[in-house]
Amino acid sequence: MARKVQERRRKLIPEMEGRQARWYARQRRSGAQPAAYRARAAELAAGLPDGADVLEVAPGPGYLAVELARTGRLTVHGADVSRTMVEIAREYAAEQGVAVDFRQADVAGLPYADDSFDLVVTQAAFKNFTAPVRALDEIHRVLRRGGTAVVEDLSAEATHADIAAEVDGMALSRPGTLVTRGVLEFLRRRAYGREQLAELAARSRFGTAEITTAGAAITATLRKSPARV
Repeated sequence: MARKVQERRRKLIPEMEGRQARWYARQRRSGAQPAAYRARAAELAAGLPDGADVLEVAPGPGYLAVELARTGRLTVHGADVSRTMVEIAREYAAEQGVAVDFRQADVAGLPYADDSFDLVVTQAAFKNFTAPVRALDEIHRVLRRGGTAVVEDLSAEATHADIAAEVDGMALSRPGTLVTRGVLEFLRRRAYGREQLAELAARSRFGTAEITTAGAAITATLRKSPARV
């Protein structure tokens, strides 16, 4: 039986700052992960028109946002609650020679006007949001009518084998593999399954979501109605 979804959640771990954030950024840039960011960015950008506005919520070190901006067709923004992560993301964008507007902000109060973005994406962060329905409502608010939100995260239904395969695919060093596998096993207790994510979407202004799973990952695709209801 799926556990009851709470409206508010206790923060499991504090926001990453300082040396911890920079260590995490190095790990996320290693092995096969940069190629994975490029491939996912290409998939997300494929359905967007030239000049589309994109927001990544909780971009961390900014690797996906930078790959989205690298297409040259999109205007990309990022909002992360961690001051250090924003610094790292800005440094990385400058290093790569692409323009991304990274800001420090909480998903519960995004600093953007209504109807600002054609696509909002968040990866590996939704399970950490302390007010998940409010987060979805904020994402809905800043989306343009007809826009899409994509929430990608670790699935509560992932098996030990799923997590092992996910980490092996990152092609990390042996220490990095051991640490990352342990972290994901720990975070799985915080993650959502299909029923829980669907329930949160139903409580939000989106009302519904398309939920898919693959290996250790779960994805919710949510769309804002193209007309006022």
